[in-house]
Amino acid sequence: MNEMRMGASLLRLHFHDCFVNGCDGSILLDGGDDGEKSALPNVNSVRGFDVVDTIKSSVESECSGVVSCADILTIAARDSVLLSGGPSWNVPLGRRDGTVSNGTLANSALPSPFDSLDTILSKFANVGLNLTDVVSLSGAHTIGRSRCALFSNRLFNFSGTGSPDTTLETTMLTDLQNLCPQNGDGNVTAVLDRNSSDLFDNHYFKNLLSGKGLLSSDQILFSSDEANSTTKPLVQSYNDNSSLYFGDFANSMIKMGNINPKTGSDGEIRKNCRVINS
Repeated sequence: MNEMRMGASLLRLHFHDCFVNGCDGSILLDGGDDGEKSALPNVNSVRGFDVVDTIKSSVESECSGVVSCADILTIAARDSVLLSGGPSWNVPLGRRDGTVSNGTLANSALPSPFDSLDTILSKFANVGLNLTDVVSLSGAHTIGRSRCALFSNRLFNFSGTGSPDTTLETTMLTDLQNLCPQNGDGNVTAVLDRNSSDLFDNHYFKNLLSGKGLLSSDQILFSSDEANSTTKPLVQSYNDNSSLYFGDFANSMIKMGNINPKTGSDGEIRKNCRVINS
């Protein structure tokens, strides 16, 4: 919990929760090969469950059965951004917890670092998020780390070309080839926002302008052909104007936090975030 990286991990948990059956805490449920924790985008990757458990037990001891795990994730994501130097916003509350964790849906619905820009845009549109949301929420990669397995496809033989991704800046390419050699350990991590790894700022967008996005799904927001008429102008705007980025990011986080919430008698208030109530 005292680890600098944890803010990014909690932010990602919220994102991966909301894209699968809405923001219902379903990513926190243990068990089963078809649970969200076992899905490809999450297994050996999402983290911070122990921190959520600690928050939940503290909240339960103060007011039992009132605050959902879904709301805890939403507030933790906001506070992680704020404590990392980013904006704050008012979090609408009252989500209830889902009782189903759907790993199959997680595999198809969550954006992947290997997706084309068109695919990413359509996955966001499927949950009611638009072009501005895609670019602003991608900027969450101003903090955190990623595993070699998620970007090493760019380093040696990109898309079957026999050579590295030409949109990757050459000094960074060499550093990453040394960090992630062919047939090396795919779980070694690199910072997502080179030269500003732990501060929530607009430096992520500055990196995209100079070919220093870590994931393919980061760099295509600026460098792909499809970006010219879609995401590229926003990347340039956020590079130029930090306060514009912070405002748009806060608005997009509120929108994402409102994806298909369970309210009223739908769902439950879980006693333990890892299991449904018996």
